[in-house]
Amino acid sequence: MKFTALICRLCALGLILCACEKPKDVVLGTLEWDRIALPAPLAEKIVQVHVREGQRVEAGQLLLVLDPSTTLAQLRALEASVARQQAALVELRVGPRVEEIERARADLFAARADLVDREADYRRLVALGKNNYVSQADIDGALAATQNARAQVRSTQEQLLELERGNRVEDIEQGEAALAEARSQARAQRVLLEKLNVRAPRAGLVDSIPFKLGDEAPIGGSLVVMLVGDTPYARVYVPQSLRRDVAVGRQARIVLDESTASAKTDKALKPVAYPGRVRVVRDEPSFTPYYALTGSDAARLSYIAEVQFAPGEGVDRLPAGLPLRVEFQPGFDPAAPARQPSVLPGFDRLDSSTTHSPGPLEEYDSRQIPDALKSTIQPQEPADVGK
Repeated sequence: MKFTALICRLCALGLILCACEKPKDVVLGTLEWDRIALPAPLAEKIVQVHVREGQRVEAGQLLLVLDPSTTLAQLRALEASVARQQAALVELRVGPRVEEIERARADLFAARADLVDREADYRRLVALGKNNYVSQADIDGALAATQNARAQVRSTQEQLLELERGNRVEDIEQGEAALAEARSQARAQRVLLEKLNVRAPRAGLVDSIPFKLGDEAPIGGSLVVMLVGDTPYARVYVPQSLRRDVAVGRQARIVLDESTASAKTDKALKPVAYPGRVRVVRDEPSFTPYYALTGSDAARLSYIAEVQFAPGEGVDRLPAGLPLRVEFQPGFDPAAPARQPSVLPGFDRLDSSTTHSPGPLEEYDSRQIPDALKSTIQPQEPADVGK
């Protein structure tokens, strides 16, 4: 009997010592997924909805469509502007028409004939003036008319020279720049038109569709909210007493369903534990929610931390919002992979070569020029028009 009593006392002492052990580093929180919102590029009416809330979608899958009527009309106008600028550039490269050059030569011949007539009148009046048959005013008027005709010949010569030499290089460069600008505007409008077909940027779950068929969302309003990522994470509140020991990379144990009752069996579910590691710890403290207030922690600051679930069976099917607790384990995850650059599908090959903006000469689509006009494209030596 004495031996049995001794054994009972030792067991009771062991239980007391276990109860007096230092409690584990446990924090409370909820299960969350990374959320992305797809904003409305324009204030247009929703005309098609191809998914429902709770549906899993793949990257690039069409979610909904906005009314493209206005944007499509603007794109057509910009494409017409591109055609106009391209035609203007071709006109600058070809240079003046042959008929314009011939008309300038005819004007020069007329100006020369008028100069000959004015000079003859002036010489006659000078001869008559020597015998005082005409006044000096008439002679001065004839001289002025002769000088005016000579200036007109010079002006007509320069106009013909300008047409024969063709357009300036600077004018052609301005035309190329105007064409490049028009094409860029049309390209930007085409991208905006494509954005009206709202597609999933990543594979994930459609969490909510705030606007319904027929609604007109404002610019920037969230059309679709998606839950994305390979695994969820635990959003927990770390008290000030644990903040010093919690850092990125620390191992943790995430426990779910500790006090949740089954609706079918009305029995407590067995706690399910998942391994994880801390991925983010906020530097600034936040307000502590009521469910995270445990004991003396209610009077202390709390810091938001995110604990990433390790990949495992069934992890990708866990719903958001489940209550959980996180038990921080000693040590850090030595096999934590280095963070790789995050790139959306289709942008993995985007580099400086693809983002280089081609010059107007690189993307200029030259047109077929008639053989009769090819000779006028190159600068020509001006003819001797002063004879």
